[in-house]
Amino acid sequence: MSVFSSPAFDQHESVHYFHDRQTGLRAIVAIHSRARGPAAGGCRIWHYADDDAALTDVLRLSRGMSYKNAMADLDLGGGKAVVLKPADADVSAEQMVRFGECVQSLAGQYITAADVGMTDERIALVASATQYVAGLPPEAGAAGGDPSPKTALGVFHGIVAAVETRLQRGSVDRLRVAVQGVGSVGMALCEYLADAGATLVVADIAEQRVAEAVERFGARATSLERILEEDVDVVAPCALGGVLNADSIGRLRAHIVAGAANNQLATDADGQRLLECGVLYCPDYVINAGGIINVACEYSGNGDDATVDKRVVAIGPRLKEIFASAAAARQPTNVVADSLARQRIGR
Repeated sequence: MSVFSSPAFDQHESVHYFHDRQTGLRAIVAIHSRARGPAAGGCRIWHYADDDAALTDVLRLSRGMSYKNAMADLDLGGGKAVVLKPADADVSAEQMVRFGECVQSLAGQYITAADVGMTDERIALVASATQYVAGLPPEAGAAGGDPSPKTALGVFHGIVAAVETRLQRGSVDRLRVAVQGVGSVGMALCEYLADAGATLVVADIAEQRVAEAVERFGARATSLERILEEDVDVVAPCALGGVLNADSIGRLRAHIVAGAANNQLATDADGQRLLECGVLYCPDYVINAGGIINVACEYSGNGDDATVDKRVVAIGPRLKEIFASAAAARQPTNVVADSLARQRIGR
């Protein structure tokens, strides 16, 4: 499959393939739009079934970053990178440095940061080879560092906004929330929810993370196969994308879907399916923008940690505006959000 024939291609400005024979690095950087500024988005390290799957992922993720940055009112365009991880080996330090050199070669068109598989140690290696990177350890009080807690903060406030809209309740106290994926973002979200009085159900591919959530928050463990159909008020997808489709939507028992995962809808039509089922959907790139807000403030040097928190909390009111517009137009929330995002990037 070529880039131009991919169903995920959406007038992307450029797609860059990188291969380094010496280190074995294989990576793709997709730049969707620079209408609002340099393309910014994290680097995902993942083992893909094949090269087409990697291309589809990076194209969808980079478009999502254009929309996310536009809806968060950031002076950034949308881009994303994927490093193709072999099935039988992990990425090496040398590959991370080489990836940084690849980013540097784009001369500021793309700013990278952390995503799935990118640890603090790896982002430091990337930063040793490029200036176009964010997510580094900050000085006390400054913006920066691991963006996961800020993503979780934004998702929490998004859930509160959705609960107020759909359930006419002012808090998540005693509500039931199913969190699919308790990695760095999902675990932080569980902490916010538990502190606010929510009852949690969790699932993850890593048993030790599930055990931690059970011990720390009194969560109930369930299987990955059952998490989306648990009898709860809110489902929070916080793992990989594509989990909401014609099959899974019909099995939802929740009234709200609000999570941190990117590209939660398998297709755009699944937003309509959620609407028809009476489920309020929080568009993923709106609710999960806390991390990129943190990245933007760090990279630009504008604002401290408190400034970041203030902008992240504003995700809740932003979602309420989308909910109101969608209800007035009798349209799915993803359609309304997509239209607003495209207007902001001039498409």
